[in-house]
Amino acid sequence: MGRLGTLTALYVTQYLGIGFITVGLTAILRDGGTSLDTLALLQVVGLIWPVKFLWAPVLDRYGSRHRGHYRSWLLVLQAALVLTLLALLPFSRPADRLGPVIAICAAFVFFSATQDIAADAVAVRLLVASDRGTGNGIQVAASYLGNLLGGGACVLVYDRFGWAAAVGLLAALTAVGLLVVWRFREPERTDRVVRIGAAYRALVSVFGQPGCRWWTFGVVPLVYVGAGMAYALVTPALVDAGWSLGRIGVVTGVVTSVPAIAAGLVAGLGIGRFGRAGVLVAGGVTLALSTVALLPLMTGRAPLGGTVAALCFFLAAYTVANVVLYTVNMDYSRPGSGGTDFTVLSSFGLVCSFVAASLGLAAAARFGYPAVALASLGLVAAGVVVGVAHQRRFPPSASALRPTLPATDLLVR
Repeated sequence: MGRLGTLTALYVTQYLGIGFITVGLTAILRDGGTSLDTLALLQVVGLIWPVKFLWAPVLDRYGSRHRGHYRSWLLVLQAALVLTLLALLPFSRPADRLGPVIAICAAFVFFSATQDIAADAVAVRLLVASDRGTGNGIQVAASYLGNLLGGGACVLVYDRFGWAAAVGLLAALTAVGLLVVWRFREPERTDRVVRIGAAYRALVSVFGQPGCRWWTFGVVPLVYVGAGMAYALVTPALVDAGWSLGRIGVVTGVVTSVPAIAAGLVAGLGIGRFGRAGVLVAGGVTLALSTVALLPLMTGRAPLGGTVAALCFFLAAYTVANVVLYTVNMDYSRPGSGGTDFTVLSSFGLVCSFVAASLGLAAAARFGYPAVALASLGLVAAGVVVGVAHQRRFPPSASALRPTLPATDLLVR
């Protein structure tokens, strides 16, 4: 298995449990009579992801020379993911034991977020600039595939074979990542930071690179807030249009994931051929058109076929834009502090997404769905214009185009 195969396994397995917790377990608990207020507590554990930058420097500073710096972390974390899922096995009626179940889920999210830091650091070290589009396309597509399997397939297994079969399947699929890490041979690290203080200074020094502040505080908020505001309106608009919760869950959690997975992979390959700016323009134009296609839903008219098509179109476009944002974040991630750099840059995007959801819903209450959707379109358009200007002035450096590691070190045993 090569570099991209290794990264695919790592990213898919980290999202399997996340998809199960946020989608599948939520449905199972609701079916067991859990109140919506209590279910909201389960979603709060997701806030661990945006703050993972707080401990990312620890992974950059400490690691085993013998087992591989980040591989040593991945061995522990991937095993922790499997064991945490297995810890759910005794709770065959999770609605009756919510306290322990939520605690276990919080532990899983923590291990998953930390595994993501290590996986991103490995990606920063292994991928040259020409491969980063493909690598980040895989990462974004993997999140949807993980949600599809964890939030969709495992729920179907639960419905037919019960709790133990669903959790067992989830743990078995996650264990594939442990096998991949076990066989992975990480190149020896020669750029290890000496002091933990130096590792934490990377949280700030990353923004000192040419154009990084322009990208992070200009392009990223415009695109994420614009697209996030529109997406936050989808579920309440579907409810207002009379859709059942079951139909909403299937369409938004399963059906739209398929084109999103394909879009992530295509966008990743497209970046290698057309560049970051070119794919950003394609994603922005598609987001604008799909937002217009969602306007009938925003006005209360939601025929099944047209609405599903518009949602698939929108999420695919959002995925394309997301791949570009992740790729440029990786361009700004330095090999010596890759876990910290990529984590702090991507965490800011997550914060923007949370803010966007709140802003979108609050604005919709005052101005209505269509007005907010059109405003989001304007923000995305501005983000694309600023992003293209950024890429023209700050393209990936020539040094980043060349591999810094011998080709033989990029293999697995």
